[in-house]
Amino acid sequence: MNKRLTCLLLSYFLASPLLVLADTDVNVVGLFSGKALLIINKGKPLTMSAGQVSPLGVKLISADSKKAVLEIDGVRKELAMGQAAIVAGNAPVSENGSVTVYADNTGHYFTEGSINGYTRKFIVDTGASTVVMNSSDAANAGIDFTKGALIPMQTASGLVHGYQVSITTIKIRDLVLHQVDGVVLEGDSPTVVLLGMSVLNRVDIKREGIALTLTKKY
Repeated sequence: MNKRLTCLLLSYFLASPLLVLADTDVNVVGLFSGKALLIINKGKPLTMSAGQVSPLGVKLISADSKKAVLEIDGVRKELAMGQAAIVAGNAPVSENGSVTVYADNTGHYFTEGSINGYTRKFIVDTGASTVVMNSSDAANAGIDFTKGALIPMQTASGLVHGYQVSITTIKIRDLVLHQVDGVVLEGDSPTVVLLGMSVLNRVDIKREGIALTLTKKY
C-alpha cells in the first residue's frame, strides 16, 4: 500500500464518528392472538405475525393477549404488555446519551438499567425528588447507606426516614449519569427503583404518544 493511500485511509477513520456495538432494544406495545405490536431500536411501531422476522432480525415466535415469545439475536425472550428486552446486538450506532422508554397499559414508564453495575428495574417518577431504592438494592449496588444523613421522606404509607446517598453511576442503555443524589429506605419498599428528579432534572424530556425520550443535558 502506498504512502498516500495509507494517509487517506487514516484520515477517513480519524474523521469517522466512533461506533459501538449497540444493544437490540425491543418493546412490546400491543398484544393480540398470533400478533404483536413491537417497537425495535426506537423505530416506528411494527405489527408482526407469528413466524415473521423483522428487518433487524427480531423473530416473533408466538403471541397471545398475555405475552409475546421473541427471538432476539438468537436469545429467546418472553415479554408481557409494556415490557422490554435488551440483548447485546450487532447494529453499530453512535453513543448519544439518549434513551426512549414506552408506557405500559397502565401509563407507567418502566425500564431496565443499572446502579453501579447492579441491574434493576426502574420506574420514571416525576413525583419523587430523587432516586429512591430499598436497602437490599443499595447493598447489592455496593452502597453503604448507613453512613448517609437521615432525611424525612413522604410516602404513600406516611412519613418515613431515608438515608441520603450519592450514586456513583446510573446507566440506562446509552444514558449514563454519574454522581446522582439518591435516598435509601430500609426494608423491601420500593420494589422497583424510583427514577426521580435528581435524574430527570439532568435530561431533556420529550413525550410522543407512549414514547418518552430522555436525553442527557450534563
